Amino acid sequence: MDRIPMTKEGHAALKNELEHLKKVERPLNIKAIEEARAHGDLSENAEFESAKDRQSFLEGRIRELGYKLSNADIIDPSKLPKDRAAFGCRVLLENVDTGETVQYQLVGPEESNIEEGRISITSPLGQAIIGKKPSDELVLTAPGGKRCYELVDIL
Repeated sequence: MDRIPMTKEGHAALKNELEHLKKVERPLNIKAIEEARAHGDLSENAEFESAKDRQSFLEGRIRELGYKLSNADIIDPSKLPKDRAAFGCRVLLENVDTGETVQYQLVGPEESNIEEGRISITSPLGQAIIGKKPSDELVLTAPGGKRCYELVDIL
């Protein structure tokens, strides 16, 4: 059984999603199944089939979240040293070619969201950042070609 690294915030978000699915989505879907069943012939009832498909999705997601939460390894980034990039830390990178700077937080795969500035430690960029210290250069091969960054700071 593999431990799943996540921040306290990521753990709370998964826990909230699980609670919402169990307390809100599941009961609503059960009502939808009951209403569709009341319409009669189930063999040609698209509403019933849709509600049953939704129920299957919900139960699968509930099981998945339960597994992830029970195997969570909650890491507090504030207790980690700031001399090298590690899980949970925020980093400031500068693209060596363009001078553009970006800020990311290194998180587990369950929490990654590039639009919110959170990248997975298992992604190519995340793996290139882990263990680096400020002023280190990192090079990675992306679909668009080779990219070079300098780790400006660990925030």
